[in-house]
Amino acid sequence: MRIRCKPWAKPELEACSFYISDPKSHKGHWQEVFPAQQPLRLELGCGKGGFIAQEAAAHPEYNYIAIDIKNEMLVLAKRKLEAAYAKQELPPQNIRLFIDNIMYLRECFDEADRVDRIYINFCNPWPRSKHKKRRLTHPRQLVQYRRILDGQIWFKTDDDQLFEESIPYFEEAGFRICTISRDLHRNAQLRYFETEHEQMFDAMGKTIKFLIAEPDRHASEAHLSELLKYSERKQ
Repeated sequence: MRIRCKPWAKPELEACSFYISDPKSHKGHWQEVFPAQQPLRLELGCGKGGFIAQEAAAHPEYNYIAIDIKNEMLVLAKRKLEAAYAKQELPPQNIRLFIDNIMYLRECFDEADRVDRIYINFCNPWPRSKHKKRRLTHPRQLVQYRRILDGQIWFKTDDDQLFEESIPYFEEAGFRICTISRDLHRNAQLRYFETEHEQMFDAMGKTIKFLIAEPDRHASEAHLSELLKYSERKQ
């Protein structure tokens, strides 16, 4: 879907107290941008912010960073966050937003930036073969996340092909899948805050796929090292 240019989006973001205009300058020091040092969680591709606005406001005991590639999307997330925190009568101290291409996440984070959890919600499925390496669940991406991850990746999608092809992606990138559901909304104990896309797809009758993956301590370090070199070399 093409997003219309909104000239007011960037100025509004830059006036926001929890927007980071130069994320690369904080590489290795992300805890310093928060008032309290707490476990850090990321949402990769936050879109309009329907998920992160619920999650971050409900859990002040965690710090959150939400990333998207478009001003026009991130400014909507910013507004939803402001509304969610106002409703809870909390200051938005544990959330930061920034714009970046997630394919190059390594330019903004290094091994010193330890992450407790990564959320990937309804990312672009990139169905064409020549575009699959752009998927946020492609091994070249997952191996970047693994460098900074102490906890888990939580992944949701409505796309059958993306989900099934992502399962071996995780295994190749040195992850172990510890929870999986091909119909999340039939598993009440696994459901958590929903995104706008999740509600839309559910209303359309599409099943929501979900998995939790964590680094596999038995994975070959030599293989992961080669995969990381590949992810850094290939554009």
